[in-house]
Amino acid sequence: MYATTDTLATTPAALGGRSRWLALYTLCAGMLMIVLDVTVVNVALPAIQDDLGFTNSSLAWVVNAYLIAFGGLLLLAGRLGDLLGRRNVFTAGLVVFTIASVLCGLARSQEVLVIARFIQGVGGALTSAVILGMIVTLFPEPREQAKAIGMYAFVASAGGSIGLLAGGVLTQAISWHWIFFVNLPIGVLTTTFAVKLIEKDKGLGLGRGTDVPGAVLITGALMVGVFTIVKPAAELGWTAPRTLVLAAVTLVLLAGFVAREATAANPLVPLRIFRSRTLTGANLIQALSSSGMFGIFFLGSLYLQRVLGYDALEIGLAFLPTTLVMGLLSVKYSEKLVMRFGPRRPLIAGLSLIVVGLALFTQAPVGGNYFIHVLPVLALLGLGGGVCFPALMGLSMSDVKPEDAGLASGLIGTMGEVGAALGLAVLATLSATRTASVAGAKPALDALTDGYHLSFGIAAVIVAVSVAIAVTMMRPAKEQVADEPAELALEAA
Repeated sequence: MYATTDTLATTPAALGGRSRWLALYTLCAGMLMIVLDVTVVNVALPAIQDDLGFTNSSLAWVVNAYLIAFGGLLLLAGRLGDLLGRRNVFTAGLVVFTIASVLCGLARSQEVLVIARFIQGVGGALTSAVILGMIVTLFPEPREQAKAIGMYAFVASAGGSIGLLAGGVLTQAISWHWIFFVNLPIGVLTTTFAVKLIEKDKGLGLGRGTDVPGAVLITGALMVGVFTIVKPAAELGWTAPRTLVLAAVTLVLLAGFVAREATAANPLVPLRIFRSRTLTGANLIQALSSSGMFGIFFLGSLYLQRVLGYDALEIGLAFLPTTLVMGLLSVKYSEKLVMRFGPRRPLIAGLSLIVVGLALFTQAPVGGNYFIHVLPVLALLGLGGGVCFPALMGLSMSDVKPEDAGLASGLIGTMGEVGAALGLAVLATLSATRTASVAGAKPALDALTDGYHLSFGIAAVIVAVSVAIAVTMMRPAKEQVADEPAELALEAA
């Protein structure tokens, strides 16, 4: 069954048709603000470094502080939405994120900026973790739900490329401070509309899930894990002693979390949620596809900058076709494709297009032409993302019980965030290693391009694995419908 309802949150009857869509736009605006922040900051890093005197190594903390808080808290934030009410968690996250953005813009020292970025990550996790659960609650009817999830998927996946353009414009036209200040009016308006348009939900109450030890274990595991990926693994290598020690700590915390959830009376993450093959497969696909896509946007930007000589604004404009194509498909056609073919076929087709695009990027040469070597790749990525990501978001929530909608929403976000961090670290490290190994035998630009080609090829393989998972684990819609009576009978028993 593709749709799910939530008696604990807003019911469709409580809101008129127009009000529900306005509520969706509000949720998407909150998500866009969070997604934009990541790439906007990346574009402004050189200006931040010059102004505040960061070294090359310390500059990474402007990004890492956010990623550690964001990735570490997503799962907990999703469950808090189920317990405390998703609108409460969403609006609280907006307030925290907006205040932290102002602090970032006002920062005059490295320490203040890094701390404010960490707080931004907390707000970002609270805001984004519950959005998907709120959407499936607002739109239980399959056709409307598919259209709404298409809009959400577009914002979540294509918003980053808009950030490249916005970051270039703001940084070059005004200053890097304004990439944070623009969040103030957006945050205030989004919070105001959220309070007015989204019905307040009660939540299950803390008594149904106050698993403090479980929360500490999983949050610690995710934070240490993300830190390991973005810091020692990326800088010292995957076999460095510090990397191995922190990886071991992560595994111990995860093992402790699983043991705790198996025995807790009110677990933070009920392990029964993973009995669904569809949910498990969707999360694996989310992690793998995010690994390939996020890494390629980052390394593709470096290819345009270091090899083709593009500036920040030109890079943003170069990626704009991806956003436009993905937006057109996600908003206008994804719902029709899902209703016509079911979510599984568009998922497989979209992921396959992404694989082709990434494989094609391995042929981009030194001195390449944008219209010949780059635009076709970005068009394929936009086509693939616009087709597959809405279907994937719908599948990730299709077998979820109402009381677990916030948890499932946070889980899919967590897998995407951890997958993106892991993919970026792996691909960037392999690219740099390849470049260093051929630097003596080839000119500098050829060595750089060789490194990028290797990463593009590995990214294609990673996404190809997600295609295999989609084929083998994600059941066709007719099989799910056929199984539904048996599942209901088991639940009744």
